[in-house]
Amino acid sequence: MKNGYRVIDMDTHVNPSFDTLVKYMDPSFKARIEELDPYLRVQDYGSGKFTTITVAPYPYDRFPGEAPQSENTQLTAGGRGALEKRVTKRSSHHRIDPQPGVQDEDASARLGDMDMEGRDVDLLIPGTWCTAVSGVKDVTLIEGLYRAYHNYIAEYCAQAPDRLKSMVLIPGADPAWAVEEVRRLKKEKWVSSVWPLLPPDMPVDHPCLNPLWDEMNDAHLPIIFHSFFYEPPYFPGYRDVWGNAAVARTAAHPWAAARFLSYLIVGQIFDRYPNINAAASEVGHGWLPHWVTRLGEMVNYVGGATPQTKYEPIDYVRMGRFRVGAEPFEGPEITKFCVEMLGEDALMHQSDYPHGESHFPDTVEMVMEWDFWKDKPDSALRKFMSGNAESFLRLL
Repeated sequence: MKNGYRVIDMDTHVNPSFDTLVKYMDPSFKARIEELDPYLRVQDYGSGKFTTITVAPYPYDRFPGEAPQSENTQLTAGGRGALEKRVTKRSSHHRIDPQPGVQDEDASARLGDMDMEGRDVDLLIPGTWCTAVSGVKDVTLIEGLYRAYHNYIAEYCAQAPDRLKSMVLIPGADPAWAVEEVRRLKKEKWVSSVWPLLPPDMPVDHPCLNPLWDEMNDAHLPIIFHSFFYEPPYFPGYRDVWGNAAVARTAAHPWAAARFLSYLIVGQIFDRYPNINAAASEVGHGWLPHWVTRLGEMVNYVGGATPQTKYEPIDYVRMGRFRVGAEPFEGPEITKFCVEMLGEDALMHQSDYPHGESHFPDTVEMVMEWDFWKDKPDSALRKFMSGNAESFLRLL
């Protein structure tokens, strides 16, 4: 709690090392570990070495003003990611560092940080490796890694099952396995949502995913989405941003979320599955009013290109069928506009803890002190800090 308000953070991260994932692999899958060797990358953080998975990282190496080095960028398994050695471990936002180990196995340290900041519930989102492996051709390798994550996160969340939540990772390349995995896990207390990791050529409204939506609709399980940008599945237009990492990351998250939302609407996922809502974390929120307004005009103007939906695009957001985590760096003016344009049910608190973009341990207090909340009914702030997330994550 913070100042009498319950707080749910919709964007916090875990990033278990490959060595940690190995501990949680099913015994039958451990026999295949050598098949993952090409994708392993060892990084030295000074305090120790960390092994992670990279599949086909797009480097984004061009510095502004330079000519592109090559039109044929080499994508190398196990290669350097576009953020490696480019992001400080402690940004100017931080007052103190999060405790070590919170992204790996130290849930007790995370709980201490949560108490310090006033966070009641953390939604735990795995790191870039979970999207990267969607680019592995052998889907059974993806499934073995996702099962290892599910085993790992179940034990992590078990240390505080009312405060730590995560999502089921499913590969779009094998809908049958996805359905079975959701069916196996849907009643677990740590399960709050499902994250479909789709191959590059599979839209979210592909009919082969209908059995998954049927299973999720029966379980009242929502869809969660978190964009990454330099690994598969790459964001829309990833080759057309002229090769700079900062510009690519600026574009990646909102572009990917906008495409995702568009097809949930025009693909009639919301209309056909009334118990499935969706949300996106770490994609920003200032783009949302403009995008759904523009989408509404385009589906009317480009006649016959989309089916008739029950509501206008903006209405799905206003009624809470689609929500986003609000990026604190976008500030009070953009947030105020979004609340006034979209209503009280569209936005949720997020911080990006324990990454450098968070303002730990001050994010909660900073957001709650924005002046414009004083001119809104108390319900607006309560929904923003926890109410919208509670209903989305099945916590009510």
